[in-house]
Amino acid sequence: MKKILVPTDFSDTAEHALKIAAHLAKKHQSEIYLLHMLELPMQLIDPVGGGNSQNLPESLFFMKLAHQRFTKLMAKPFLKDIKVHETVMFHQAFNGIMEVSEEYKCDIIIMGSHGASGFKEMFIGSNTEKVVRSSNIPVLVIKNEHEKFEIENFIFATDADTNDKRTLEAAYDFSKLTEAKFHILFINTPNNFITSTEVRKRIENFVSNTKVKDFKIHIYNDISVEKGILSFALKKQKTLIGIGTHGHKGLAHFFNGSISEDLVNHANMPVVTFKI
Repeated sequence: MKKILVPTDFSDTAEHALKIAAHLAKKHQSEIYLLHMLELPMQLIDPVGGGNSQNLPESLFFMKLAHQRFTKLMAKPFLKDIKVHETVMFHQAFNGIMEVSEEYKCDIIIMGSHGASGFKEMFIGSNTEKVVRSSNIPVLVIKNEHEKFEIENFIFATDADTNDKRTLEAAYDFSKLTEAKFHILFINTPNNFITSTEVRKRIENFVSNTKVKDFKIHIYNDISVEKGILSFALKKQKTLIGIGTHGHKGLAHFFNGSISEDLVNHANMPVVTFKI
């Protein structure tokens, strides 16, 4: 994990995410790409294509304001001795985040679960869901402030589909970065009930021929998958939830509609997602 992308709107929530990024950057000698999106009307940034030259000073004002905020943020003690790249773009938030992550070949995106800028809410709702769903690299979503990012238990929720072994290994690698115990969690629901024997056999096949060695298997019953994950996670201390995102099978449906909001926006603990 050498390059960390942190989108910011300079809100408290965004700063919570940046603090986590700083902690990981110091621990793993990483660089931070701090990104701010200026979502301005097109006529302010494209005089030739529909505006006029009188709008240019206004767009430059917002650029200058963003730079001033960056300067103030860079003075924060928690960023001391970390290489931080300042990036300001005129772009829609989701498109800009994806573009920058690919351009600089970032290894992870760390972002707040919600927060509002002076122009438009950036992290809540569809933008967070789009980033989580579409990113080819892990996305760590932070909601609350953490004095110290100490993770003791990494809970990887899965349906144990053997086609998703690469995601399992990515989650396991991340648990090692946080030095957390690795838990594999399967949620049994009334509509899709599987016996414990069947679940354990499925997970054993899931883990076989992978690098995953040290882990605990948990089978938890609840009325829905998302409620089960949150209920189980609350029983553990200093927890990070990990899940896969892709398609319309297994846990991928977490990121359709209200379930994604429950886990990413409403969980009172960090959530990290991995592309299947």
